[in-house]
Amino acid sequence: MTTAPGPGPARRVALALDALRHGWPVTVDGVLHLVAAETGFGPDLAAPRMLISAARAVTLKLANQREAAVPEAPVLIRGAEPFTLADARVLADPALDLRFPMKGPFAAEPLAHPEAARTAMELARLAGILPAFLAPPEPQDEATQVASTDLAAWKAPEHLVVASRARLPVEAAEQAEIVAFRAADDLREHVALVIGQQNGDRAPLVRLHSECLTGDILGSLKCDCGPQLHAALAAMAAEAESGGWGVLLYLRQEGRGIGLINKLRAYRLQDFGFDTVDANNRLGLPTEARDFPVAARMLELLGVRVIRLMTNNPAKVAALEAVGVTVAERVPHQLPANPHNEHYLATKRERTGHILK
Repeated sequence: MTTAPGPGPARRVALALDALRHGWPVTVDGVLHLVAAETGFGPDLAAPRMLISAARAVTLKLANQREAAVPEAPVLIRGAEPFTLADARVLADPALDLRFPMKGPFAAEPLAHPEAARTAMELARLAGILPAFLAPPEPQDEATQVASTDLAAWKAPEHLVVASRARLPVEAAEQAEIVAFRAADDLREHVALVIGQQNGDRAPLVRLHSECLTGDILGSLKCDCGPQLHAALAAMAAEAESGGWGVLLYLRQEGRGIGLINKLRAYRLQDFGFDTVDANNRLGLPTEARDFPVAARMLELLGVRVIRLMTNNPAKVAALEAVGVTVAERVPHQLPANPHNEHYLATKRERTGHILK
């Protein structure tokens, strides 16, 4: 009798993400045993150590300058008593700092398995949960096994394929086609909207638009996402009328890759006075976590090699060129501010290098 092979690397990551969302235990590299602070459950669950981000460790006066420079870097801490789930959740969420100001004493410990710890923090971001874990010394029952090396296989853009395509007349342009993309082990489904007649002799006007439920659908005034989306479609429609064409890549990467719920947590921190960058970092999440190789793969599958990119962000141009896309022109895409997003746009200009006047 032969034994069925276990799941492959990309599948192991998919299973680990599912486990983290459900609060089930995960073991990374066979050595780091973890239960997510946000989603974990169990009446007697406790652990002598926690894995938290450097940003949270700074708040607890535990991180050194090197760690603090990378907010999402992992830090292992221990307390005088084992951490319960209730303790872990208070430590995980900076929005609770005012309600529970007294914490500790805690001490930072050396990371015996730094690569596994970094993988855990990345898995938390991909799962859309707070990057904080109880770290029991022994594996929990039926823990999902995942390896640090598995992440590269899960992220590999060549797994992305065209799933379906159809004609889709839209308000901005009646001559449009929607193309959907997906990968077997990733539940996110990205789409491209091609406006006008595709012409290989002419570089299309392209906009990479990361999903923004609050701005695109609900009309949030905190960002400029909704207006940018509609203005891009209008510009592509005008391009098509003059014999050109355009491609909108709608990427399922809410909150620059931190997920909807963590984005809303960052909004709450902004209400406390933090700017966009500091709010993300205080959660232990990176300022920029979008997956640009996915966008490059989408363009490749559409047969697009050279683009005119609508963006105010030179870093986006550099990121695309680094993965093989030729950006023939950066087309500015600035829209007027409103009283609710003036500070947001100023942060983009002053802290993330956007070219805004």
